Amino acid sequence: MISQSDALHDLSPGENHRTLMRRCLELAAKGAGRTAPNPMVGAVVVKGGKIVGEGFHPQAGQPHAEVFALQAAGDAAQGATLYVNLEPCNHTGRTPPCTEAVLQAGIATVVIGMTDPNPKASGGIERLRSAGVEVIANVETAACERLNEAFIHRIRHRQPFSILKYAMTLDGKIATDTGHSAWVTSPESRRRVHQLRGQCDAVIVGGNTVRQDNPRLTSHGVCDRNPLRVVMSRHLELPATAHLWQTDIAPTLVFTEVDQPQAQTLLPKQVEVISVNALTPAIVLDQLYERGLSTVLWECGGTLSAVALGQGVIQKLWAFIAPKLIGGQQAPTPIGDMGLKNMSDALSLHDTVLDKVGPDWLIQGYLPAA
Repeated sequence: MISQSDALHDLSPGENHRTLMRRCLELAAKGAGRTAPNPMVGAVVVKGGKIVGEGFHPQAGQPHAEVFALQAAGDAAQGATLYVNLEPCNHTGRTPPCTEAVLQAGIATVVIGMTDPNPKASGGIERLRSAGVEVIANVETAACERLNEAFIHRIRHRQPFSILKYAMTLDGKIATDTGHSAWVTSPESRRRVHQLRGQCDAVIVGGNTVRQDNPRLTSHGVCDRNPLRVVMSRHLELPATAHLWQTDIAPTLVFTEVDQPQAQTLLPKQVEVISVNALTPAIVLDQLYERGLSTVLWECGGTLSAVALGQGVIQKLWAFIAPKLIGGQQAPTPIGDMGLKNMSDALSLHDTVLDKVGPDWLIQGYLPAA
């Protein structure tokens, strides 16, 4: 955390801006998993080289980050500088425009990380400048866009941002020939997955994963929230004792091609069912978008993973690789047949990052735009 002292005077103005914008991002990240369909936003008020107020957007429907930071600053906000990682909104939604709160507080300068891609909320920069407020834009923009990549994708493509996660051995297997898969990776890797679930709005699996693994798809207490659990099952051949039917832990939503009346008789009454004519990843994502979701984690098997990749609905990959060898002719792999015949047809990731997680390795990267 940045010290609330005159130490900021020792930095150049540009360094001040970057350092304080990074603090905004730290604050914004505290709302991960709770703000959809809103972005994650953090704000810092600085006066005389000291931080006099901080805030972040805790969840949709709550006041925005700027309001919390200005309230914390109180009278010290008069003539101060406000740092915020996203352009202050200029419209009335569930909360009033943040631009008006900034003006009423008497802020002299606003430093912004990135402009708002939402046309309904944009215009904050123009509003502030027209009222005589100095605005400095595009500070640490790449980091600001990365933090809110799901929000940006949702606005531009009208679909949630999708992450495909899987765990495999060094020879590319997700289970043995017999189907045994507990556990491919280490407790440290599983903890990272639980953290990721807590930051996502939903987790999607196919019916085969429910039958074989009987997952809970929760954050296992690593976070204080659990995502919506989503199952894609054409024929609803699902076990009656599945952990996912325990909806007191987290809600479960099932998509199927079975008609609604029959589907309701095949599943526990507390499980929500949506019947569609043709069950595809794109249709499921369209429905989740309408529910206001921003980030979806796919933890499915190879067949559904291949379909989702083939439809171009996956934006990011998390691949955990354990330093183990299983071998086997029938051992399943994380991605099934995508119909690609030549190496030149392979999907190449970009902006990849490699991290050590316990004894395992985690590769993160982005898929080509569809």
